[in-house]
Amino acid sequence: MLEARIEDPLPATANRRVIGVVCHPHPLHGGTMQNKVVHTAARALQEAGAATVRFNFRGVGASAGRYDNGIGELDDVVAVVAWARQHFACDAVWLAGFSFGAATALQAATQGARPARLVTIAPPVGRIITQPVTRPGCPWLIVQGEQDELIELSAVRAWAAGFTPEPRLQVIEGAEHFFHGKLTQLREAILGFVREG
Repeated sequence: MLEARIEDPLPATANRRVIGVVCHPHPLHGGTMQNKVVHTAARALQEAGAATVRFNFRGVGASAGRYDNGIGELDDVVAVVAWARQHFACDAVWLAGFSFGAATALQAATQGARPARLVTIAPPVGRIITQPVTRPGCPWLIVQGEQDELIELSAVRAWAAGFTPEPRLQVIEGAEHFFHGKLTQLREAILGFVREG
C-alpha cells in the first residue's frame, strides 16, 4: 500500500481530460511527496487543469515496504499511474519527477506508464542515469538548474543531445539542485510546457 495525496482543482462532476503524477527524490536521502520541488510541479499541473497524485515510494512515510534500488520504485510509479487512470476515468497522463523521481518517471514512461507529456526535473545524469535510456514517444521537458551542485549542466546538455528528437531543455539561471528561490521559474517552465498540449 502506498501513501498518496490527491489534489483536484475541478469539481467532482467535471470531465477531466488529463491527470498528473509526480515522483519524489531519493528515498534514502530524505525524499518525500512533501518536497517543495515536487509540490511546485504538482501545483503547476493543477493550474493547467489536471488532478494530481503525489505519492511516497515504498518505505517512505506511511507507504509499506522498503527501498528497492529503483526496481520496486518503478513498479510503484506504474501502479500509481494505472490507479489514477482508473480512479479519474481518464487515459491521458502527465508524468513528472524530480531527481531520483525524474529517473524513475523516465523509465516508467517507456515501461507501461505511457504519459502524454513527461517532465524530468534535475534528472540525475551520471549518478542514477548511467546506462543508455530509451526515449519516450511523448513530448518531453527537462528542467535543469544552471548551478546544480549535484548534476552538471554540461552532462545534462550532452545527454539530452543524444536523443532523437531531442527533449526540450529548459535551464533556469542561478538555480541549484533544489531550486531555492527559483520555484516560480520552475512552475512557469512546467506550466508553459503542459499548456502547449
